[in-house]
Parts: sequence; C-alpha cells; structure tokens
Amino acid sequence: MKHLFTTLIFTFPIICQAQSQPDTLKARSLDEVVVTASRVIESILVSPVSVQKVSAKATALSPALTFFDALENVQGVHMITPSMGFKVLNARGFSNTTNVRFAQLTDGMDVQSPHIGGAIGNALGPTDLDIASIEILPGTASALYGMNTVNGLANFFTKNPFNSQGLSIQQKTAVNHLNDSHSRARPFTETTLRFAKVIAPKLAFKINGAFTKGYDWIASDQTELNGNANSSTQLFGADNPASDPVNKYGNESSNRKTVTLGGKRYVVSRTGYQEAEVVDYNLQNIKGDMGLYYKVAPGAMLTYTYHFGLLDNVYQRANRFRLENYLVQQHGIQYQSASVQAKLYVNSENTGRSYNLRSMAENLDRSYKSDTDWYADFTRGFNNAITGGAAVANAMRQARAVADAGRYLPGTDAFNTQLRKLQDINNWDAGAALRVKADFVHAEAQVSLTEKYLKAWKDKYELDILLGADHRTYIIVPDGNYFVNPEPGKDGKSITYGKTGGYVSLNKDLFQKKLRLGVILRADKNDYFKTTFNPRLSAVYSPEHDHNIRISFQTGYRFPSIFEAYSNVNSGGVKRVGGLPVMSQGIFENGWLANSITSFQQAVLNDINQSGLTQDAAIEKNKGLLKKNPYTYVKPEHTQTWEAGYKGLFFDRALFVNADLYFNRYSNFIAQTNMNVPVSSDAATIPHDLYDKARQAQYRMYTNSRSIINNYGFSVGLNYQLEKKWIFGVNTTFARLKNAENQDGLEDGFNTPKWMWNGSVSRTNLFDNLDATVSYKWQSTYYSQTFLVTGNVPSYSSLDAQLTYRFPMLKSLVKVGASNLLNKYYVSFLGGPSVGGMYYVTVAFHVE
Repeated sequence: MKHLFTTLIFTFPIICQAQSQPDTLKARSLDEVVVTASRVIESILVSPVSVQKVSAKATALSPALTFFDALENVQGVHMITPSMGFKVLNARGFSNTTNVRFAQLTDGMDVQSPHIGGAIGNALGPTDLDIASIEILPGTASALYGMNTVNGLANFFTKNPFNSQGLSIQQKTAVNHLNDSHSRARPFTETTLRFAKVIAPKLAFKINGAFTKGYDWIASDQTELNGNANSSTQLFGADNPASDPVNKYGNESSNRKTVTLGGKRYVVSRTGYQEAEVVDYNLQNIKGDMGLYYKVAPGAMLTYTYHFGLLDNVYQRANRFRLENYLVQQHGIQYQSASVQAKLYVNSENTGRSYNLRSMAENLDRSYKSDTDWYADFTRGFNNAITGGAAVANAMRQARAVADAGRYLPGTDAFNTQLRKLQDINNWDAGAALRVKADFVHAEAQVSLTEKYLKAWKDKYELDILLGADHRTYIIVPDGNYFVNPEPGKDGKSITYGKTGGYVSLNKDLFQKKLRLGVILRADKNDYFKTTFNPRLSAVYSPEHDHNIRISFQTGYRFPSIFEAYSNVNSGGVKRVGGLPVMSQGIFENGWLANSITSFQQAVLNDINQSGLTQDAAIEKNKGLLKKNPYTYVKPEHTQTWEAGYKGLFFDRALFVNADLYFNRYSNFIAQTNMNVPVSSDAATIPHDLYDKARQAQYRMYTNSRSIINNYGFSVGLNYQLEKKWIFGVNTTFARLKNAENQDGLEDGFNTPKWMWNGSVSRTNLFDNLDATVSYKWQSTYYSQTFLVTGNVPSYSSLDAQLTYRFPMLKSLVKVGASNLLNKYYVSFLGGPSVGGMYYVTVAFHVE
C-alpha cells in the first residue's frame, strides 16, 4: 500500500493510498507549507503563530460524515451543533451560535452571511470531492485579516482543475434518530459530484454540486427557566402557571402577566408551543459552485468563481429559526502570482421564507385570542373552579383549559394554515417572517515587494516585505422589521456600513536563518469609529531544522457586526436595537437594568402576598433594588494576545509534537444587556412604571462590557507512526476564563469546555486495500450563558469508526462508518438539539 503521511497535526490517520517503496516520516521532510499564517508560502514548522493544516487525504479517512464535521477533532478547535446543516467552528473561547469572532474563508474569500456576520456552516464552502486542504489559525489574526478574526479563522483550499481533472461522484446513504424518543429512525442522503477539465493549455474549468436531504436533530430541552415565578404562593413544577421550558416558546417574559386571583397575585403565562410543533425538521440543502481558471502567464492565474447555497434547516441566535429557501451566493474574481494577489468578491443573502420559532409560537396563540381576552377567560375559569371547590393548582389547570378553548392544535389543518400565514407576516408583533436581503462587496490586494520588485533586498538582507490593503462595504435592504434606515430622509433606502484598512509586514532572517523576526502593523477605519491600529510581533527560533520555538504578541479588534450595529427588531415584546448612536439615542440614557427590575418586581410580589403590604407600600419599600443603566453606545472590541509554541520531531522523525499556549486580554468586549425605559421621567413615578409592564418599554441592547476580561489556555498534539502503517494521534486543549477587574457580568458567552481530548488509531492495509480508523472525542462540562438559557452543558464523548475498501482498478471505494457509534445522545450547547449516532455507507468513483 502506498502510504502518504500528508499532515501530522490532525487527530486521526493520514494514510490512504498504496506505494511500492517505503515512505517513512524520516524519508519525508514534513515541511508542509502553509499560506494563512503569514499570507505568504512558508513551512508549517516555522510558522510564527499557531496553525493547523489538514489535508484532503486526512479528511477522507476520517470517520466523520463530512470533511467539515471532521474539523471537530482538530487540535484547538471547538464545534457546536445548532443543526445538522449548521455547525459552528470556534477556538479559544467565547463561542456562540453565530460566532462573529471566527472567520471562514474559501480560497481566501470570506464566506459569511452578511447580516449574520458569520458563516452558515459550510453553506458556501467546498464539497468533500473538491477540498484540497484546510488551514486553521486558532487565535487572533486581525493584523493580517482585519475585523472579526479575534478568535481565529479557517481557510478552505479547493482543487485546481489544471491539476485535478475528471468526473467524480460520491453517494452517501445514512440513518439517524435511532432510539430517539422524539422521532422514528430517519434516512439521510447526500449526492456530490465534481467535474473538471482543461479545455486549452491556459484555460480550465470545474463544476461542483451537492444535494443533501435528511431529518434534523431535535431540540426538546424541558429544563424549567421560570420555576420560582410563583414561589410566594408555593406553586412549583407542574403546578406553576408561569412555567417556561427551554424549548417551548410563546410563554416567555413578554407572554406573562401578574393577575389577581382570589385575593392573591399570581404570575401566569400563555400556553405556548413546543419547538417540534412549530418547526419543520426536514432538512434539504443544495449547494454548488463553478470556476474558470486562466493562466495569464507562467506562475500567474486569473480565476472567476461562483458559489451558492439554498438552505432548509434550523439556525439559532438568541432565538431559534427555521431557514427555508434561504439563499446565499458569492461571486469572486482573483488574480494570483508570486508577487501580487488581488481579490474582488460579492456576497449576498436572501432569507426566503424563513421564520422565528418564538415569534411563531406566541403569535399562533395571540392570533386566535388576544392577551386581554385570554387573561379575562383565565380569570373567569379560575374563579369558577374555586367556586366549585377545586384546589388552587387544579383551578389553574382548569382555568388554562377554559382560556385555551379554540386554540390552534398542532397537526390540524387550521394550525397548518395559520402557521403558513404567520410565516409570511414580516412583523414579529403579529407574525414570524424573517425577510432580510443583504450584501457586502469586498476588495483586497497585496504585493510582496521583495519577491520581485525589491528582490535584491531579499537576497542581500534576507528581508521580506509585504504590503496589503482591503475595503468592505455592507449593503442592507431595510425590511421594516429587522432593519430600518435610521438616517433622516432615508427611510426605506439601503443602509451602508463599511471599513477600509491596510497593513505592512516585514520579516527578517538572522543567524544563518536560525532566527526569524516578524513585524506587522495594520490600520483600519470604520465609518463610525476612529482608526484602529493593530500590530503583530513574532520570533521563531530554530536551533535545528526539526525543532522550532515561537513567541508572538499581537492585538486584535472587532467592529460591531451589522446586527449589533443596526438591528431594530421587536422580538417577543423585547426590542433588540443596534448599539450605534444613530439607532439607540435616548435608550441608554433613560434605561434601567432589566435584571434589577425583575428582582424588584419579585420582591414587591412577595411583600404583597406574604406580608400583606399594599402595592404602593411594597413598591416604596423595594425601589432601592432598581439600578439605572450604566452602559452606553457600542465601541470596537479589542484584544491583546501573547502566544508561545513549539513544533518538533523525535525518535528518528516518527513522533511529531505540536504545542501552543496563549493569554488573551479583552477590553470593550461587545455584549448584550437588557434594559427597560419607563414611560415617565418623573423620579417619583418611575418605580411605579417599572412595576407595571404596560408602562415600560423593554430593550435588549448591544454595548460593551466594562470588565477587563482575561482568558488563557494551551493545546498539545502528538502523532506517532509505527511500522509505516499505524498512526496514533492524541491531542488535548485547555481553555479558561479569568476576569481581571470591573466585573459587570456582561462578558457572557465564554461557552467553552475547560478540557477537550481527541484520540485516534488508524491502520492502512489492514487487509488488501482495506483501511480502518477509530477515533474518540471527549469534552468536559462547561457553563453556558446565552439569552435563551443559562446553565451547565454536560460533558459528553463520541466514538467514531470507519472501514474503507478501495478498488484501484475501478478508481472507486466503499466506506462504511459511524459517528457517535454508541448512539449516546448529547447536546453541544444549552437550548440546542440532541445529537445521536449517524450510520452511513459512502460509495465514490472517479473517471479521468
């Protein structure tokens, strides 16, 4: 068997084809080259910052269902699963379901969805058949890549049709939801094709397509979020009329009211619906791309590419959404030579018929009966039940049955008709539609001065100089619900939001190339903020070729995303407003912290029910609990990162060691906080307004934490080759949040396990043409903070395995595998779906 050890930092085997001659680590130089760390070609061993490289051959032997899923096992990478069709990559903490701090690129072009500010899984990324390699920078990359890379980036490189021609077809067939209490077993299929051809000595093209169909993972967490709402009347658990399970919607704070029943005050919520009742879990994703490649000159290539994704699956930010006919596209032109690189590309999105699950649930309830009528019926039903001798808890149940008379019942024609109607109402006070159209235009260029124009400097002084510049403009079409144009006289006109930046990079070799020093300085100017400067200083010391030590310091920044800057949406009675002054003038100045209002209202309720105070007396007693909002308009987020690392080879180059450690210090951390604005500005009246929900407006605002936030961690990876055919891999990652000063509780969302472990064993040529892989992943429990739910995510583990049999004469293979082989259901974050086993068969063939 030919044995290709194509990358040493991946957690599972990297062996796939047969060869007639021995091919050991010692025979191979292991000088894999990377581009992403410095934006120039360099050996991975001497990269100035942490970088992980993953080859296509490595992903081909992964037990994961797709190459994208396989990235969960890469050293330093943390992945969460909001949906089978929407997985989120992150590194080094502060994970969330959109993750605007970690970028994804395909061939150097950002594949984010413009209004979300992050990539939707692999919607615009390569297919399994077209992936050539992956480079992941786990850590700040702002000096070279600009905004929104404070946690890192992943760069996916695709196959060049000049080097990889022919027709390839791959069919995956799988089953999941085995032993799922919420679903019967379901099929999964994915058909992928790639066709590439050189049609002239200088011209080639390729076409890729993938069609995926399945049934999504189900979110049904019944953890109670409002268990103490009626503690003053001793109604808990199933007796609590204000119950709010995590994945039941339409019974949140804006759907609750304090009512007087039998002389006491009770908090009562509308009934709401379970997630599975208001979402279609059928998953169908279609994506494709095409590329034209023209050799302008030897070593120079001009490329046009087009990518699209049409999505039907589940997505999550503060609320969960059903994406339906969600279209994302990218057109891009690139020029690449040894000394000059230039890119111009446009990303666009159209959310189609997508909708908000929470808004759908609450407006299904409100569309058959208003809150006013429902609570009147509830009161009547309660009083009748008490008169009939029912205990309070039973009276609550009877009252709900009376108030729910005529309610739309899931599965009925009336329910389905109303759901489709609300799906098309683009106003979350009455409907649930998500109707956003947004684009961004990005242009960038870089010149390696010493590669061609100042080559004498490189030869004489061993100096490399790189210059780069970029510009991006976002264009948002106001829809009147999610986005509005706040500028006077521009109502209905598109919103633009842009930034321009540039950098200079210098690298100098010293002491016969044993020491390499690097300096990068970047400057960026956003439309609403002052110029931001971000340097990177690095040093790599190589006492021997096989042993390399690196240290670096750099700063990073993040401008507010489109949603953080410009949102203007009413979500369940809580208006989410962007943090720019043009959006939020007057709110910060007049707001009171919502958590203090909640404590105040509960204290007043307790004193009324338990101490017999009048409402006015209870308000006067407890008004000191109210806290004025101390936050203000959003500013760019900054981080400082110190990093050190080592890459080395031992035992006659059979063992590869890759280690890094880091320390991050964040300031102006962009976060959210809830605040309410009373209708009155009279100090004496404000406490009374803040006790009455009808006399205050609720807001969720984007602002900056006043905390100085530190986090630190390390990762270590070992890969060992034994007797040419065995590969053993293990890596571990540690991450920790440590606040420093001025703690204010807004630095939520670290959402990262303290420990992650990955281990694998692979064997090629187990029998003739048969390869095998077994891998194991474990991550510790972690504390998760989101606006949907806060609590501990349980630890979980996953055992994956695969067998691949190749038919060399037919250029085909059959692969049988399973991810989560033992089918132990787990959640990767609170409020998300339960993920079980996926058992699949893949058949693939290639024709030249």
